[in-house]
Amino acid sequence: TDAGYTLMVTSSGREAAQETERISMLGKRRVDALLLATVSDKSAATRKAVAAFKKPLVLLDREFPRLSTASILFDHASGVQAATADLLSMGHRRIALITGTPDIRPTRERVRGFEDAYRDAGIDPTESTEVAEVFSSSFAHDKTIELLRQATRRRPTALIAGGLQATIGILEAMSELGLRPGDDISLVVCDDLPWLKAMRPRISSVSRDAVGMG
Repeated sequence: TDAGYTLMVTSSGREAAQETERISMLGKRRVDALLLATVSDKSAATRKAVAAFKKPLVLLDREFPRLSTASILFDHASGVQAATADLLSMGHRRIALITGTPDIRPTRERVRGFEDAYRDAGIDPTESTEVAEVFSSSFAHDKTIELLRQATRRRPTALIAGGLQATIGILEAMSELGLRPGDDISLVVCDDLPWLKAMRPRISSVSRDAVGMG
């Protein structure tokens, strides 16, 4: 960079054990600072590794309670809450939220926003569905197929995709079943992905400002 720094990028492959090893390795290499998006913010081993890192460290959309670490956080809850409220106002009751693992903050916040929308509207959420365990697009695909093959009285009339992997899996499942988003079932996705603009009908999205996040 112009400031004389070199950027190093490493991935744990979503493996918590590798994650702690990488944090320790970077500490031993005496990097100047660390930007970290952990695979889980509930892992005791990761928490210990973060606490032991002696240089400046910033968590990206993760939080470890009672750990004094800087973090940059998105407001995931209000976007999903607004999207859910909009679907409820259009008459939907059987809405399914398909999102990632609850081991990270974004998922927990999306679930909170989803539940708050039902609560604020005074609507019984028993017909809604939460799938908060998506680790891959194939998993989201299988869960979507399972949901949409239910009897009509139980099948969701709207889906909310919480993240890229969920979006890809849901769209693949809908294509496989011969369903068109917006025509046969309502769909809202989290993150305004560029290639969604090419789809017709257009798919509603919950946007976030990644550039503004820094």
